Amino acid sequence: MDKKEILEFLNANRTSHLATVEGGAPRVRAIGIIKADGDGILFQTWKSKDLGKQLAQNADVEFCFNNYEKRVQIRVRGKVTPAEDAVTKQIVLKERPQFQRLVEGGQEMAIYRLKNGMAHIWTAQNNFEPKTFVSL
Repeated sequence: MDKKEILEFLNANRTSHLATVEGGAPRVRAIGIIKADGDGILFQTWKSKDLGKQLAQNADVEFCFNNYEKRVQIRVRGKVTPAEDAVTKQIVLKERPQFQRLVEGGQEMAIYRLKNGMAHIWTAQNNFEPKTFVSL
């Protein structure tokens, strides 16, 4: 897969598992991304949540996207950066309008982008081959 095909896969399989680090220990949870494009992988959490606190302390992450029917897994690792400008916030609220009431109720969004991630594609066919990476 090339970069374009990988981004298409991520957008078609938006629910991923995201690994962070807290106190030297891994933490993993399912998370839905907003989108993946040439600017990176955009996702949102809340500053009051454990994920928001972990990312504020350590920007190293790894996403794991799966398509179980096709038996394809793409892992993307790198460092996230905050993306909390007004335009990006509106993109998130347009994608997830149910969050508007939470924002109005005082919850603070934490929006992040993973730029320049390194993607590894796993399939049953390449299971035992040396890992190769595609720069996103």
